[in-house]
Amino acid sequence: MAEFFCGTGRRKTSIARVKLALGTGKIIVNEREIAAYFGREILQDVVRTPLVATSTLGKFDVLVNVEGGGIHGQADAIKLGIARALTEADPSTISVLKKASLLTRDSREKERKKYGQKGARGKFQWSKR
Repeated sequence: MAEFFCGTGRRKTSIARVKLALGTGKIIVNEREIAAYFGREILQDVVRTPLVATSTLGKFDVLVNVEGGGIHGQADAIKLGIARALTEADPSTISVLKKASLLTRDSREKERKKYGQKGARGKFQWSKR
């Protein structure tokens, strides 16, 4: 049985559960190839960023389960999950990933709409008379 290294990534409302196993470099997202899941090349590059930074692109098979949010948030969540799994697989990669700021979670979330207002910050128009 293959040994898995796990990592979890989050961004906005997306949650990605990542498993790394020694292999040929296949990336499977929700049981589909990465090219089929992320049509845009830019998003595929975002997902591969931690593997490129640690020069382990062809060494691990990546199996991802991702849900919630849009495709950009999902790509960023997968990127963080892969980076965390790589640190579990090889602790010497931590310094490289930290330098590239790939281990930092982007905590920005959408602010909720408030009552009596048009949105989170926007107010209804008001005039004295």
